[in-house]
Amino acid sequence: MTMTVTSRGTLPSYLTEGPAVFPEGFVWGAATASYQIEGAAQEDGRGVSVWDTFSHTPGKVASGHTGDVACDHYHRYPEDVALIADLGLEAYRFSVAWPRIQADGAGPVNPLGLDFYDRLVDALLARGVTPYTTLYHWDLPQALEDQGGWTARDTAYRFAEYAAAVHARLGDRVTHWTTLNEPWVTAFLGYGTGVHAPGRTGAAPALRAAHHFLLGHGLAAQALRSAGAREVMLVVNSSPVITPEQVADPAAAMSEADAEAVHRVDCLLNRQFLDPVQRGAYPEEVLRIAERHAGLGHIHDTDLRDIHQPADVIGVNYYNPCVVRSGPGRPANLAFPGTEDIEFADAGVPTTQMGWPIVPTGLSRMLARLSADYPEAGLMVTENGAAFPDTVTEDETGPRVHDTDRVAYLDTHLRAVHAAVSAGADVRGYLVWSLLDNFEWAEGYHRRFGIVHVDFATQRRTLKDSGLWYRDVVRENGVV
Repeated sequence: MTMTVTSRGTLPSYLTEGPAVFPEGFVWGAATASYQIEGAAQEDGRGVSVWDTFSHTPGKVASGHTGDVACDHYHRYPEDVALIADLGLEAYRFSVAWPRIQADGAGPVNPLGLDFYDRLVDALLARGVTPYTTLYHWDLPQALEDQGGWTARDTAYRFAEYAAAVHARLGDRVTHWTTLNEPWVTAFLGYGTGVHAPGRTGAAPALRAAHHFLLGHGLAAQALRSAGAREVMLVVNSSPVITPEQVADPAAAMSEADAEAVHRVDCLLNRQFLDPVQRGAYPEEVLRIAERHAGLGHIHDTDLRDIHQPADVIGVNYYNPCVVRSGPGRPANLAFPGTEDIEFADAGVPTTQMGWPIVPTGLSRMLARLSADYPEAGLMVTENGAAFPDTVTEDETGPRVHDTDRVAYLDTHLRAVHAAVSAGADVRGYLVWSLLDNFEWAEGYHRRFGIVHVDFATQRRTLKDSGLWYRDVVRENGVV
């Protein structure tokens, strides 16, 4: 099935023509996150998370939406696992809600919370689906936030204890473990701009939180490996930092001023997290910015030794590039401390409903770069997808969602992954974001990313055309 969008003709031929068949053993799957789908916010001993608090604070989330019920996955997981299996998916990435395991983020574990993930893992394995478990997808226990949250180094130690507790219950069946999901987002949108939970603002708390996230990864990775974990992943929202000219022509030359802007933002967005974990050192640019805005007192002498726990696989969440150029006189972007004199520019291409530019070549570019920079780690696309307005129609077979734009988006991005693999990047799998329409953070339920439509009033699931298309992709091991 071939579906197009108006921008397709502007793409290079390798993203629009011919089959793109992946190597044998390439892993196909889908991803979700606990607060976005589970619901059951007050059941079986679950504590309060920062997203519970944030979403219940007037004005923080669109239309006052919360994750109290979401997709009700906590009760409907057998139906959702059946969907996963019917799609032919080999992998399902889900996150564990820390407040279900330790209501206050520390102390004895809650057996009822672990029981749920026990049931989920067993249901997946019974259908031949490999579980990929993420330990932190943003739902920090509120009790820890009240003690400083990720700006306090103690949270990193509590996170390692929590990781060990989850592994103790699930480690006999789960072999793929992710410590953190997108630490940049939580650090700089949760503690920097305040548009995400916990809603704090300022360069200093954001930079301190970023460091403590890395410490948490390192301590948790040590705990997991000492308990026998086979594979430890770190998932980052990797975006190539490029100039407006490079959107259409990746080889376009840069001025010296533009090159400096690209380097600075790349250090903050990408290398701030991957260099300490994979190489054991921060980029000097990041240290200079941190010293100016937060001091360096939160970085202790042994921290980088603990943080330097290289990921076996780097998870790549890709949605769009970051487009910048030199902008003399510009104030710093609040999400990027230290970016004075840099303009965050328009990409000049069609966008998704989130306003994110559609640039599939950015994904092949990022995968190639990561594989070259960190050859010791494999790569997996752990999130990739798009929000577009969906309309449910009825025909003789029942409800349908003809999401042509989403199919075209996924088609070109999978071809971009294939281009990177063909060029030698060690990409081992692709997990579409998302299995289900869900609670899209500050956007509430107004943005739908799923390949399965969810009617939030009735909880009816409807496989979209993109889901039917993706099922064919999995069956054929590529886009044909």
